[in-house]
Amino acid sequence: MALTEMQIRHLQPAEKAYRCSDGRGLYLEIHPAGSKLWRFKYRFAGKQKRLALGRYPDVGLAGTRRKLDEARRLLEAGEDPLALRKQKKLIASFHAANTFEDIAKEFIERMVAEERAQATIVKANWLLSRLKPIAKRPVADIKPLEIMAVLKGIEAQGKRETAHRCRSFASRIFRYAVATGRGESDPTFILRGALITPKVKHHAALLEPAQVGQLLRDIDKYSGNALTRLAMQIAPHVMTRPGELRKADWSECNRCTRPTYSESLLMVRLARDEEEIGQCRMKLMQGQTAV
Repeated sequence: MALTEMQIRHLQPAEKAYRCSDGRGLYLEIHPAGSKLWRFKYRFAGKQKRLALGRYPDVGLAGTRRKLDEARRLLEAGEDPLALRKQKKLIASFHAANTFEDIAKEFIERMVAEERAQATIVKANWLLSRLKPIAKRPVADIKPLEIMAVLKGIEAQGKRETAHRCRSFASRIFRYAVATGRGESDPTFILRGALITPKVKHHAALLEPAQVGQLLRDIDKYSGNALTRLAMQIAPHVMTRPGELRKADWSECNRCTRPTYSESLLMVRLARDEEEIGQCRMKLMQGQTAV
């Protein structure tokens, strides 16, 4: 016999838990402590199972019956409602444990393991700090509008280049999340073109041959540290970055068929100052540093 709201309200606890059936496998379980719990008993794949549908009066009789109808529809479709619920809880727990910040830090740790430059690691952490508003959000739940709001906030500060870099960094994190099975898509993809393009600022440069010649003559006349002058004299010929030239090793120079240009410069261009050359060569040959 089906239950009524009046009957349920008047049900009193006993020394042992007991059940009151509502039909179709649905029943109310009354515990000695006074709690009243809805349960749905069913069979799936030959096994007896029980599905919790809520606590009375939080879930009333009508609401419980709607949940029962939904569970029975799943059974008719060949699905186990209890297994499906566990799967949803597992997915929700998985997403909650994989926030944007968690995955970004994992991505940065991967960059460290790949021995990326320290400056690159520092920049990645800095970009992550600029994306703080979405850091604690599950990566699979973040929508394009949320990211756009963060980027527009950065852009409003006049930091247009930073906004573009943050979008690019976030894109790498989302793609990494997809590749590792914790994301579904890259929501930053559709934001391409939505930000203001920063105006390119070119660095100052000498464009006339006469100006370049004057620079080389000024370098030759430099009266500061001899090693600094040598580096500046070599740089126009090898066209490397300052850090690459400063940390160059002799092993990187081809001395199989002829002396390196840096050695020739030491012997020819500064021959007028033999004592200074000797001091410079001694410093150069200590360890393996070329300049």
